[in-house]
Formats: sequence, structure tokens, C-alpha cells
Amino acid sequence: MARNNRYDERFDTPKGLRVLSSRPGQSNDRFGRLTESIARGMGTPWFLVGLSIFAVAWIVFNSFAPEAWRFDSAAIGFTALTLILSLQASYAAPMILLAQNRQDDRDRVQFEQDRQRAERTLADTEYLAREVVALRLALKDVATKDFIRSELRSLLEDLEADDEPAASPTRE
Repeated sequence: MARNNRYDERFDTPKGLRVLSSRPGQSNDRFGRLTESIARGMGTPWFLVGLSIFAVAWIVFNSFAPEAWRFDSAAIGFTALTLILSLQASYAAPMILLAQNRQDDRDRVQFEQDRQRAERTLADTEYLAREVVALRLALKDVATKDFIRSELRSLLEDLEADDEPAASPTRE
């Protein structure tokens, strides 16, 4: 099955670039994203505060409300509350595992990209090192300032030596 959009199955692409489609046969993993957002929400302090407030309100209502209004008995240990919290936990665990698996996939893609980037950097560094060595070898044959100065001094000394006998002519 060919992919219709190159962003559909990529974990390293931001969500904004992914195209959402309701066409059958096009995999865009809506369920995975939904469970990730639920798992991400369950990991917040606000969720824990809300769940605690819900449980306390449940217990207070079923303990102190008039007998006719109570729907969960404190005498038998708040069976409905225990059932609700167990059901929530039984769904939360697989959602969290699914979110972790998706994160592992994204981490694997990121690791592969980092490895490729490191290989390119190493290759570039080795290339530049070879270029520097080649430049050093090429500059070895180029005359330096000091070499030219020494040669000019040597030539001046030779010229001065040649001029001295001509400046003092000997008479015979």
C-alpha cells in the first residue's frame, strides 16, 4: 500500500505538518495520537488534583448524604468507586505504554538522524584536515618573508662586496 502523504507515518514531523484525513486506507494513527494526549493529560498535577477531588467528593457524598440519595455504600467499602478507579487504572496503563512506545519510535528516529549528522560532521572534519595538510605541503615550497629578506640581504652584501674594489682604485 503506497502512502498518499510523506508526512503520514513520520515520527519526527511536527503534528502541524501532518495531514489529517478521514479516508479509509490512509494511516495517520489517530488512535495513537489520542491515547498519547490522554496519557499526557494523566501525567499532569491537575489530573491528580481532579481525581483526588472526585474521590473525596464521592466518599463525602456517599457517607453524609441522606440514605435515599446514596448510590455507593460506605459499609461495603465504596464498591462503585473502587470499580471506577480500577477501570480507569486498567485503561491508563496500556495508554501510557502506547505513548512510551511511540516516544521510543521518535527517539529512535532522532538517534538515527543524530548518528547521520555525526558521520557527516566527522567526514567534513576529516576532509578539512586533509585540505589543511595539503595547504601546508603547498606552502612549504612557497617563499616566506624571512626567506626573501635573507636572500635580499645576501644579494646586497654581494653587491657591496663587488662595489668596494671599484670604489678604491689602486695606483701603480
